[in-house]
Amino acid sequence: MPRLAYLGPEGTFTEEALRLLDPTAERLPCATVSAALNAARSGDADGAVVPLENSIEGAITTTLDEFAWGEPLLINAELLLPVQFSLLARPGTEIPHIKRVYTHPAAITQCRAFISRELPDAVVVAAPSTAAAAQEVSLPGSPYDAAIAARIAGEHYGLAELAADIGDRSDTVTRFVKVSRPGPLPEATGSDRTTLVVFLADDHPGALLEMLTEFSVRGVNLTRIESRPTGDGIGRYFFHFDFEGHVADARVGEAIAGLHRICGEVRFLGSYPRADGVAPQIKRGTSDPEFAEAGDWLARVRSGQV
Repeated sequence: MPRLAYLGPEGTFTEEALRLLDPTAERLPCATVSAALNAARSGDADGAVVPLENSIEGAITTTLDEFAWGEPLLINAELLLPVQFSLLARPGTEIPHIKRVYTHPAAITQCRAFISRELPDAVVVAAPSTAAAAQEVSLPGSPYDAAIAARIAGEHYGLAELAADIGDRSDTVTRFVKVSRPGPLPEATGSDRTTLVVFLADDHPGALLEMLTEFSVRGVNLTRIESRPTGDGIGRYFFHFDFEGHVADARVGEAIAGLHRICGEVRFLGSYPRADGVAPQIKRGTSDPEFAEAGDWLARVRSGQV
């Protein structure tokens, strides 16, 4: 039975994602994303499940930076989890009596309309996680009257659900990834995603275009690009890329090799099956057989068979 670390405490959306990704795993709750990833790095856990991006909030920057600067880990699976928030309180609490609400900053952003409409006079305080908020509200003598969290958190901590699906948008999704220490990659499925972190060798005009060209000329479709500061001064960034395909695909392998030639550092974060099952559209001239045929032709040319 694998042991997987995750952003705790019990009742977080991350725990829900872990249960779906690996129902048999032993679960190790951690206080932060960094702690969960470090548990995987140290061997305290066999892997970790962490949030990577949200369809409303965008990238989870803590996760991006951990992948860029921490000891290497590889993504081996992903999950798209619909996110639905509930207003949770101790049994007997009524919405008009709620004066202090505790929740994660992302939930505050995603539930603005409900808070403004139903809790206009309440003070909303930021918590480390939605589950930590629910746990705090459940304690006798808590200074908070209610939490905004996942329904599962209410079940964990004995809270009543006063309102369900209170997010501003009902189609909000968070993408979670399962990571482990470097080892064998998942087999290519024909519906895969690859993730990289790329550092520029130097800052010069056209540097980003040069990187993007490595993908474009080989027909590799980007699904996400994020820039993050290096910390070396204003205007200096490194980049996260998600793109269609598996490193075993010729077009993907050549694109990564091209980046390696022109960039300061390329950190490979894994090739793994896409959660949505979408297969890439292969441009003419970029399939594996076409790469192989071109290689055979070049070998003949080099041997003088013209």
